[in-house]
Amino acid sequence: MQLLSGNEACALGAIRAGVRFFAGYPITPSTEIAEMMSEELPKLGGIFIQMEDEIASICAMVGASAAGMKAMTATSGPGFSLMQEGIGYAVMTEVPCVIVNVQRGGPATGLPTKVAQADVMAARWGTHGDHPAVALTPWNVMESFLLTVKAIEVSERLRLPVILLSDEIVGHMREVVSIPESVPIYERKKPLKSADEYLHYGDDTNFDAPVAHFGDGYRIHISGLTHRKDGFPTNDPKTIAWKMDRLRDKIDLNRDWLHIEEHFDLDAETVIVSYGSSARTALEAKYEFERKSGKKIGFLRLVTLWPFHYKKVADLLQNAKRVLVVEMNQGQMIREISRVVHRGIDVVGVNRYDGELITPEEVLTKL
Repeated sequence: MQLLSGNEACALGAIRAGVRFFAGYPITPSTEIAEMMSEELPKLGGIFIQMEDEIASICAMVGASAAGMKAMTATSGPGFSLMQEGIGYAVMTEVPCVIVNVQRGGPATGLPTKVAQADVMAARWGTHGDHPAVALTPWNVMESFLLTVKAIEVSERLRLPVILLSDEIVGHMREVVSIPESVPIYERKKPLKSADEYLHYGDDTNFDAPVAHFGDGYRIHISGLTHRKDGFPTNDPKTIAWKMDRLRDKIDLNRDWLHIEEHFDLDAETVIVSYGSSARTALEAKYEFERKSGKKIGFLRLVTLWPFHYKKVADLLQNAKRVLVVEMNQGQMIREISRVVHRGIDVVGVNRYDGELITPEEVLTKL
């Protein structure tokens, strides 16, 4: 049993899952992750580098991952904005890596020490062009550990950047948790084909696939330009469409595997939908309302924000007559919820965006 913060649990999860390279730049409220990685990685033969900024950080991380190391970085709003081009590069080049974004108030410098959940859409659409996205969001310290481990596995299997979308409350709160001594570790597979036969972007390398790294003796060409199966740039329309479909299929063919949520009492007429630290408030309000009124309230907590599983969420909310979406922004995930519910169902937002945590009383007022 340990008393840990969410940020410490995140760092510990990364180390247990095999991360041995961290490049980052200090930024509130994520700095504790970098601090812990700087202390622990050298003990394990790993590498910690404080880069000159967040752009350099994500580029260094992509390079380390391409050379065969499990790699991670951590940041917050302004740094996350600077990393977007690097995230797009990791998508196009299919390099696995994990970006932890401990959200704070924005835009710009915003509220460095205050909480927000306003990077939800940035996690999905922050980088340009059509691209797949995976974002998981923890709501407590234990889940900060577990979802970091999961994010690393997902990233390695899909050969994609994965975002752990934490927030200031979850990152800095402390809870007593029981951290397992070991976790299942996904190890990259080595190619079975000869160097002459191997294609870094072949049809057999899109999911849970053996891939070569720089230094393994294979010819590897990595480019942010749209490319052929051998990695070299192309202007051929059919090959371009193949590459874009390949990226989309990473998500479309694994949507059920990627989707995680927690739900109960969904036979109630009113259902609360929330995620991250806001869901802690929402659950408290549910129990308080039920105690006072005797009426049942449903609860749906989104753990996987992206890809958003429209069909699964629609099925979960099919019996609801009204839905409350509780989030610390001006209304971001409520847009996705509104798309999936039946016409005539009221979808109401409970929002706070002044740097303070939503209270159960605010949710109770809406209820």
